[in-house]
Amino acid sequence: MNRNHDISYDVLMTLRKIIRATDMHSKQLVKRYGLTAPQLMVLKEIMSDEDINIGKVAKKVSLSQATVTNIIDRLETRDLVTRQRSVEDKRRVIVHVTDKTREILKTNPSVLQEEFLEKFKHLEEWEQNLILSSIQRIAKMMGAEDIKITPEFENRFI
Repeated sequence: MNRNHDISYDVLMTLRKIIRATDMHSKQLVKRYGLTAPQLMVLKEIMSDEDINIGKVAKKVSLSQATVTNIIDRLETRDLVTRQRSVEDKRRVIVHVTDKTREILKTNPSVLQEEFLEKFKHLEEWEQNLILSSIQRIAKMMGAEDIKITPEFENRFI
């Protein structure tokens, strides 16, 4: 077996470990907060902008508008968000978090593992950019940079 094959296999195994760690963290989020990672991302975006609509949320979290609408439907059922027509433009629907959500977000749950975030923020900026660049390069090498996340895939995490 040549050395290049060993390294590519190691890359694949490392990617699988990252995917597995992400899945495990997502399950912990659900268990601890009752929220999936996409739900948490949506809530944080809504909390950060008092005048945000579903389209803007979708753009910020890189999910389809249909998926974000589905997420917001579920969050609204649980009294975590409310929808309100804009006073200036009645066609526009603004989404707001509730006090219940504010209480949850006070504990600062993270979409990423805390250990990763802590270690990542202590890296030099050039190291952070190197990691990002490497991941983006891997995505490009796999032909994944142009892959659109389908609602079916996104719904696995809603």
